Amino acid sequence: MLTTIVVIVIAVVLIVAFVGIYNSLVRMRNQVKNAWAQIDVQLKRRHDLIPNLVETAKGYMAHERETLEAVINARNQAVSAAGAAAAKPGDAAAMGALGGAESMLTQSLGRLFALAEAYPDLKANQNMLAIQEELTSTENKVAFSRQAFNDAVTAYNTYRATFPPVLLAGPFGFEPATRLEFEDREAIQAAPKVSF
Repeated sequence: MLTTIVVIVIAVVLIVAFVGIYNSLVRMRNQVKNAWAQIDVQLKRRHDLIPNLVETAKGYMAHERETLEAVINARNQAVSAAGAAAAKPGDAAAMGALGGAESMLTQSLGRLFALAEAYPDLKANQNMLAIQEELTSTENKVAFSRQAFNDAVTAYNTYRATFPPVLLAGPFGFEPATRLEFEDREAIQAAPKVSF
């Protein structure tokens, strides 16, 4: 009789521990998805500002068509990569593609802003100044959101790799998540610095 009670108590403890670990893995995976959603909001805002920037610059920079097209192409690639990453937050391939696309967009914007320096009327344009301010603000928000996402991914991966969660993570489909890193860290960590 005592042996049966001990076995039942041990079984109950193991079931409670299993449920607790499983629920923690679910909670942490959802925190990663929520943190991704915050990045996604800021990236969409950034991507939505770029056509306005290009339209404003287009009238002044008629001879810089190649640069303007490069910005639009980089923006379109970034939008596509962000869509793929939104479908699988934390997926290594999606995060790598997004990081590369955002780096290319940042470089294209940097070239556009550098060329804009040669156009005094554009530098004084109120729309250009407002869009540049919005972009700078959005870049800062992307950086903060990316940090929160990377923190959530690190916490999830750390918990997932510890014992005993590591015993349950694989069999129940809790794959490791990948941090969002941009290829050109210096360019993305600092918002484009332009003085109009």
